Amino acid sequence: MFLRPMQFISSTTNFNFVAHRWWGFGVTIILVILTIAALFIKGLNLGIDFKGGILIEVKASQAIDIGSLRNDLGTLNLGQVELQQFGSPNDILIRIQRQEGEEAGQMKAVQAVRNKMGTSYEYRRVEVVGPTVGKELLNAGILATLLAVAAIAVYVGFRFEWQFGVAALIATFHDVFVTVGLFSVLQLDFNLTAVAALLTLAGYSINDTVVVFDRIRETLRRQKTNDLAVIINSAVNQTLSRTIMTGGTTLLALLPLLFLGGDTLINFSAAITWGILIGTYSSIYVASALLLYMPPLRRIEAVKKPAA
Repeated sequence: MFLRPMQFISSTTNFNFVAHRWWGFGVTIILVILTIAALFIKGLNLGIDFKGGILIEVKASQAIDIGSLRNDLGTLNLGQVELQQFGSPNDILIRIQRQEGEEAGQMKAVQAVRNKMGTSYEYRRVEVVGPTVGKELLNAGILATLLAVAAIAVYVGFRFEWQFGVAALIATFHDVFVTVGLFSVLQLDFNLTAVAALLTLAGYSINDTVVVFDRIRETLRRQKTNDLAVIINSAVNQTLSRTIMTGGTTLLALLPLLFLGGDTLINFSAAITWGILIGTYSSIYVASALLLYMPPLRRIEAVKKPAA
């Protein structure tokens, strides 16, 4: 006796996604315009990693209560203060925004933190990140994201055909770009964690797209006489249950992080949650629909039409 796979959506669905592609393109254009406007008007709320600031690594003899320590340091009026636990519960990294003044101003802030925390902590590392280093980190983060998107497109083009690679490049860049827009609109801290979220999102987004592309390629081989629009609709409908199940289960894991993760995880969880929704939509209405306008596929479709 074989167990049937769980399905919340029937495998026989026949939604005409291609017929509504212009609505999808319209949503895409609106999101891109809003992102560009937000970046010009508000810009990005750069975090300490990119603006420069103070890094303090400390270790305690017992688990550190991050919430209590954050409240204590908040009374020092040092501006933006970020606390991040790493390694064991006894280790914590404190980031403080760059203070007014040169070296003396930064050392004054470090001493204020030491006085507030007391002698029960072991101060393992104290670094001052200047604005020049922060700018270099920002440029490196942008370059890493662009190279990741380009590498994904090259792989898809090599694995399938070049038109699939172009569609994947546009769709993945769209997902990453409008997620950057989310950071700008909500003025979330854009730091190295945000860059990590964008790279994670690019990988997740292309996963959905590749599944749909693979089904399109298989259907093209089996049904060479069909209209390309029919083939795309068939492929998207066949993978719809898998797409929704994958996105839904991932969202179930992310929602607790989004609402209960606190300030430390809000950037990462918000970006990935938004990215899952956008990535699922773009794999259907952006990547797949763009194949209709790729010359090689259109020529294949034209050759297979019967003569009048």
